[in-house]
Amino acid sequence: MFEDTVLERDQPGHERIEGSPSHELDSPEFTAKAPAQERPVAKEPAPPATIPPEATPKKRGFLRRRPIVSAVGAVLLAATLGGGYLYMDYTEHFESTDDAFIAARQSALAPKVSGYITAVPVTDNQHVAAGDVIARLDDRDYRVALAQAEAQVAAAQASIENVDAQLDVQQAQIAANQAQVDQAQAALTFAQQQATRYQHLEQTGYGTVQNSEQYTSQLHQQQASLLSAQATLNLAQRQVESLKAQRKSAVANLAQAEAQRDQAKLNLSYTTVTAAQPGRVVNLSAAVGQFAQAGTNLTMFVPDQTWVTANFKEIQLDKMRPGEKVTLKIDAYPGRTIQGHVESVQPGSGTAFSLLPAQNATGNYVKIVQRVPVKVVMDNPPTDVALGPGMSVVPTVRINPAPSLLERLGKL
Repeated sequence: MFEDTVLERDQPGHERIEGSPSHELDSPEFTAKAPAQERPVAKEPAPPATIPPEATPKKRGFLRRRPIVSAVGAVLLAATLGGGYLYMDYTEHFESTDDAFIAARQSALAPKVSGYITAVPVTDNQHVAAGDVIARLDDRDYRVALAQAEAQVAAAQASIENVDAQLDVQQAQIAANQAQVDQAQAALTFAQQQATRYQHLEQTGYGTVQNSEQYTSQLHQQQASLLSAQATLNLAQRQVESLKAQRKSAVANLAQAEAQRDQAKLNLSYTTVTAAQPGRVVNLSAAVGQFAQAGTNLTMFVPDQTWVTANFKEIQLDKMRPGEKVTLKIDAYPGRTIQGHVESVQPGSGTAFSLLPAQNATGNYVKIVQRVPVKVVMDNPPTDVALGPGMSVVPTVRINPAPSLLERLGKL
């Protein structure tokens, strides 16, 4: 009787109940709940329904259900891993920094003498060659000073020539005095002979005393004449020494006059301010009619010889050595690639040479990575664009000369 009250959906001859929708009777929930209300408490578990294997659909994996998507994903994953390895292997061969700038030994051009500016033949940012004129000063005063100095040189030269002429005259006078000495010597010799002869005649009784005394007197006179001639010769010789001393003084005066003339020439040349080396005129302040004192800044000058100061972190310098190749990217000209090389590494960090270096021995200390300036010289600097101090550069230094895997693959 209990079994008759259970309505089963699958029994043949099953009839639907009036007033109930057909889907409520056919649903498994209704079939399960209807007998549950009349079954006793003690119930036995129903045996599991066995479903034939043919009726259960087998679940296929994602790779089988989406073979194309799986293949594309595998290829992308392999490409990502391979590209990442190639990128890491390639970047290990280089060191780069964005803390790098173009540097140059720029200087201020100023006149060494004062004067009014008469000409400024250059303009702002103009490129000039070595020796080109930057500014001219009024040079009339300096030309007058040069003429005066040249006149002093001429006077000193004339003084030397005058002393030389006096020396020549003195040499002739010495020769004349020497002739007088020789003449007096010859007369003295004859007087000695005469005096000896008449003294002998007097002693033998053949001559008179008067003759003997006369020739003896003549002997003494000739001796005095010889002494006088010798004294005159000595005086003439001493005069030569005096003239030679005067000549030395005249030569010294000539040297002083020539130095003054050379200084006047230099002062005259200083009235023309020129470029000592090729470069560009920057921040020009000179104007015609302006009075420029000595040392007045007329313009700033940036030479063509520039380089790059790259401030690398100290942890990037392990394998960096002078001579290594560098690739430079200038922010102002992104389409340009400039080749260079490392010239030197500064022996110390940038803060060590600053105006107020850090005193790490005082106060609290926090270790931070320091920056070390590295000088990079450009091998092929462009000439059609302006490169100046302070322009930003991104240098990339090749620290490993061996080709990377990417480069080796690119050669295949």
